[in-house]
Amino acid sequence: MSKRTRGEIPLGRMSTAAFPSPAAEMAEMNRIQYEIEYTEGINQRMRVPEKLKVAPPNADLEQSCAEGGLPNASVTMQVPERIVVAGNSEDIPLSRPPDLDLLQSTPFKSLSLKTPPRVISLSDRPLDFLDLERPPPHTPQNEEIRSVGRLKRERSMSENATRQNGQLMRNEAVSEKPNWDYHAEIEAFGHRIHETFPVEQLKTAFVNCCYIKNEEIKRQELGLEKEKLALNLKDNQELSLQGSSFSHSYLTQCFEEAFPKMPPAGIEALVNYLTSEEIVSYIARNLSLQDLTLCAEFPVPPKVLQRTFFAVIGALLQGNSSQRTEIFVRDFFIPQLIGKELFEMWNVVNPMGLLLEELVKRNITAPEPRLTRQSGATTALPLFFVGLYCDKELLAEGTGETILAAEEEAARVALRKLYGFTENRQSWHYPSLKCEKKAEKAISSS
Repeated sequence: MSKRTRGEIPLGRMSTAAFPSPAAEMAEMNRIQYEIEYTEGINQRMRVPEKLKVAPPNADLEQSCAEGGLPNASVTMQVPERIVVAGNSEDIPLSRPPDLDLLQSTPFKSLSLKTPPRVISLSDRPLDFLDLERPPPHTPQNEEIRSVGRLKRERSMSENATRQNGQLMRNEAVSEKPNWDYHAEIEAFGHRIHETFPVEQLKTAFVNCCYIKNEEIKRQELGLEKEKLALNLKDNQELSLQGSSFSHSYLTQCFEEAFPKMPPAGIEALVNYLTSEEIVSYIARNLSLQDLTLCAEFPVPPKVLQRTFFAVIGALLQGNSSQRTEIFVRDFFIPQLIGKELFEMWNVVNPMGLLLEELVKRNITAPEPRLTRQSGATTALPLFFVGLYCDKELLAEGTGETILAAEEEAARVALRKLYGFTENRQSWHYPSLKCEKKAEKAISSS
């Protein structure tokens, strides 16, 4: 690859407006020249006349004008105050139009104008039926139409009120819409993510205990009997515990195999990060679990989404093999490590102390920090480079605004190298399900 020099400028960043083309400059000059010539020609050819000759075609008058000029040469042009279109005088040779007699003979009714109201309340006076002169009769059909129109306007007003940042924020769950087929959506969920679930187990996975309590409170407020208060539903608590336990154990096993040199504290930190409320709720929202989750409040809280997603994993585990569930957990959890640094997920207070412990386990002498480079030490933004040496060999190097910060960063760099969690580490191995099935068949046949 050729390296770009400092004097080169990327073509994509050059502004075309700053450097116009020669054709555009020539077109602009032609336009300006044309406007100048046009203005000069108009000024030379078009002039306001000093006199206007108004006279009938008479030979005597033309002769007198030629000898002594016009008799009324001092008459000037003036704009008349009014123009008479037609009249009753016989001296005027113009005939009276018949439409004018028809208009004058037709009596006009006086119009009464009313001042519009300053405030219009949609609940009291719907705009669809605003008629101040003759209100419509109150019939059952009109009342029904009026109520439907009011409901549509109120829904439109509520949607406009909840519009924020260019997005429409729903104030109610999609599952509460009248045309929502919950059973069909449950069936479609498995096909959408290419998994096979037991339908009853999957339905249970979306039922939270807060939803059952809220429905029982609503029934109690309606005055139902105690036998009818209880719902014939089971919450997802058991499935959520199964899914959470399975996810933790499988992720722990994966990280122990991928990073065998990492201590149990680091493995636990990675697993806790991937199964945290923030990450799990993010995965659940991208799978649209909030539309299927039965919860007491909407939008669904992240804690409820986390419990629901683990319940979905528990339902998948009951209807499929553990191998299929492991692939599901791997495909949705492991990619969340992309672009993440080890110590963003694992909070180490004393990296130098942890490095000393790891070096003692490996029978390596204690590191010796040395200042290798520095820049702008006397300025407001200094930069120091500190290297850690073991047996006169450079183990790691870190940078920082202070020598202590650079030393701690060098210790973190050394720990990443020891644990194998560097930026240029080997990518994660994703064996396909078909290959694993073939391997199982080969093992079973042998």
